[in-house]
Amino acid sequence: MSEKRMYIPVEEAFLDWRKDPEFVAAYDALEEEFALAEALILARAQANMTQEDVAQKMGTTQAVIARLESGRSMPSTRTLTRFADATGTKLRISFVQEKSSLLKAESDVKTPSRTRV
Repeated sequence: MSEKRMYIPVEEAFLDWRKDPEFVAAYDALEEEFALAEALILARAQANMTQEDVAQKMGTTQAVIARLESGRSMPSTRTLTRFADATGTKLRISFVQEKSSLLKAESDVKTPSRTRV
């Protein structure tokens, strides 16, 4: 007799996890790491290069590029500039308002009341 397994779709599990404030805090804390990893991978893919190709142009190893793209390290701006040069891109760094600050700023703005005439 085979045991029947029930699977929960990942989307459903994610919605459940998002109800846990600790999960939300940990997930949101990784946003910058994921964004950087995604940007590095995208730059390399758009340049139609392998990790090995980028490594050779940067004078490093494929393992270093893999670590950069994993999001587990916080590279220096010098390293990011070298990566950009290797992939034929330009490094741009910007500061953006945090979501919690944006929400507070929006709630602080008073909207003019409308009166009916």
